[in-house]
Amino acid sequence: MLAGSCRRLFRRQFRQVEKDDISQETATELHSAKLRSEFPSMVKKTNNYQIILSSLLYKSPRTFHPLFSPIMPIEIPKGNSLKDLFSLKDKVVVVTGASGPRGIGLEAARGCAEMGGNIAITYFSRREGAEANAKALQEEYGIKAKAYKCDTSKWNEVQELVANVIADFGKIDSFIANAGRTADAGVLDGSVEDWENIIQADLNSVFYCAKAVGPHFKEHGKGSFVITASMSGHIVNYPQEQTSYNVAKAGCIHMARSLANEWRDFARVNSISPGYIDTGLSDFVDEETQQGWNRLIPMGRSSDPKELKAAYVYFASDASTYTTGADLRIDGGYICR
Repeated sequence: MLAGSCRRLFRRQFRQVEKDDISQETATELHSAKLRSEFPSMVKKTNNYQIILSSLLYKSPRTFHPLFSPIMPIEIPKGNSLKDLFSLKDKVVVVTGASGPRGIGLEAARGCAEMGGNIAITYFSRREGAEANAKALQEEYGIKAKAYKCDTSKWNEVQELVANVIADFGKIDSFIANAGRTADAGVLDGSVEDWENIIQADLNSVFYCAKAVGPHFKEHGKGSFVITASMSGHIVNYPQEQTSYNVAKAGCIHMARSLANEWRDFARVNSISPGYIDTGLSDFVDEETQQGWNRLIPMGRSSDPKELKAAYVYFASDASTYTTGADLRIDGGYICR
């Protein structure tokens, strides 16, 4: 009874705030004064009236003043079967960094296409490879696919990518921020430019993708943002020195957690932390070092990229509508040791 009366009181108050366009500071004073006059016995027990307001208003509708940050839960999916939950039919998925002949991005795109999703992939320099991948996806799975040139380390190009995909496909349902690069030097051996290049390519680029697609998710009230992080965000690789890469990937993991909270009303955000994956990026590493890596992995081998695609489908689809802020490690057990 008391809580209902208090909620009705503040509904009227907030509507007046919005109508008169007064500041949050003024609104706070009004709320405080009103609360003290209407519910003196409650206020007498605590000097922090905002605690009282929060406790009474946590179930309030979305129209309440943003001062109290009401939450509108992401809806439960309508489908019941696994087939329906994992389906991406009529959905649009963006995958950055999917221009190579093999790799995580390509397999993420392939997995989403297998489940009926229309796919937008990006490339930085390998235009022919990206266009060939897009064509193969269309022909094999009967979906719409298109390749876009985008240097994800440049904000203006990421903005343009999102705008172009929406113009061509009509919307974006899921965005997989996968593009990145590896480091080949530690702090002392590498230059300042080396450090900045890795942070820009592996961390800031993910921020650009989130910043560009986030408003679209918010406008439509739904979306899934998936970040390719790395087990290197959890541990320190040995024997190679790659502090910049480790720091960037640790940042990606925590960015996913932070965005999951920030975007809680309208989108889910998760990360995937692969271990050693046979994408070709490590082909330059000598055989002895690669064998040393395998000895540190309980499963005794690196992964084939196709062993990751189901994880991306899970996060991109309605199968994961109650999963946000999670980091899925796919590392053959490396972190267990």
